[in-house]
Amino acid sequence: RVLLAYSGGLDTSCILVWLREQGYEVITYMANVGQEEDFEAAREKALKIGATKVYIEDLRRIFVEELIFPAIQANAIYENVYLLGTSLARPVIAKRQIEIAEKENCEYISHGCTGKGNDQVRFELAYYALKPDIKVIAPWRIPGNIRISSLLAYAAEKNIPVVQTTKQPWSTDENLFHCSYEAGVLEDPDVTPPKNMWKLIVDPEDAPNTPERITITFKQGIPVMVKNNSDGITVSDPLDLFLYLNTIARRNGIGRIDIVENRFIGIKSRGCYETPGGTILRTAHVDLEGLVLDRQVRSLRDQFITPQYSQLLYNGQYFSPERSVLFAALLESQKSVNGEVKLKLYKGNVIIEGRKSDTEKLYDMDESSMDVTGGFSPIDADGFIKTQ
Repeated sequence: RVLLAYSGGLDTSCILVWLREQGYEVITYMANVGQEEDFEAAREKALKIGATKVYIEDLRRIFVEELIFPAIQANAIYENVYLLGTSLARPVIAKRQIEIAEKENCEYISHGCTGKGNDQVRFELAYYALKPDIKVIAPWRIPGNIRISSLLAYAAEKNIPVVQTTKQPWSTDENLFHCSYEAGVLEDPDVTPPKNMWKLIVDPEDAPNTPERITITFKQGIPVMVKNNSDGITVSDPLDLFLYLNTIARRNGIGRIDIVENRFIGIKSRGCYETPGGTILRTAHVDLEGLVLDRQVRSLRDQFITPQYSQLLYNGQYFSPERSVLFAALLESQKSVNGEVKLKLYKGNVIIEGRKSDTEKLYDMDESSMDVTGGFSPIDADGFIKTQ
């Protein structure tokens, strides 16, 4: 008996049928992490092509509270540009998959990750960390097995319903945090992504000509309220807050990137990403820290916590002791990150328009003023310079 992480798409539908051909009883598991998916249609499809049972789990709130918000606290970013949207979802998905596998007495679990990508590492390191004796079936790594170039033919031969065609030659992965695009025509890094490829975010050129202004309130580095200053809408529930930020970022063209990155397994990869709400939150959080965070604490966090935490997320080591140690230090660094940030959203840009904090007083207007002496007299700089 095997529990298959199932998306309802071409790859995992073919894998489901292939596993049955190998003699396995297949239970499928779909994690709702915010992707725009017809889950009931996917359930019916899985049962139609041979699954004995289908689990559909709504993990969106856990995803936001346990993975996305801590990543914002850490200013998590990979190679200074990628906000780790795919990486962040994997621990949530894998943890629930192991829990269901234990419940259903599945000796095996399976996934649809390719043999050249990062996700095979992320899923399997999570599986083994959570249940060391689990056995993983990775169909793409089995010599002589079906390959991506022949999936459509395999699906036609086995009467597997598919929506993919050769006219849309790229691979996507979507969750609440982002949507990624890679492979196919995108493998040439000099090919401009087709305009119709982008799914979530309006082209910045087509975004409204009137800016939208919002205020985000943070408590210990976590966003606790968003107020739209343009229409008065206020949102505070964690999941609703993030969904709302996604909505307003998408309509203002915010969060698209096109990059070449270094995969964990040692291959360079071209990827295009849409990260709407996450882009707004990270920009606001970084700015607020400039006001309230101690200089040396911020320096330590920027040098050690942010890059190491980001690297561990990217490499699939979320359930490692190193990540736990870094997370404890991260929480300590965020105790003073309380306040509000005002932002203007305009044609793909997130523009800071102000920030304040009522509880943290590291910034002193008089001390910083060029016109007021305050507690730091210009003459004090004389000794400081001479001792350097």
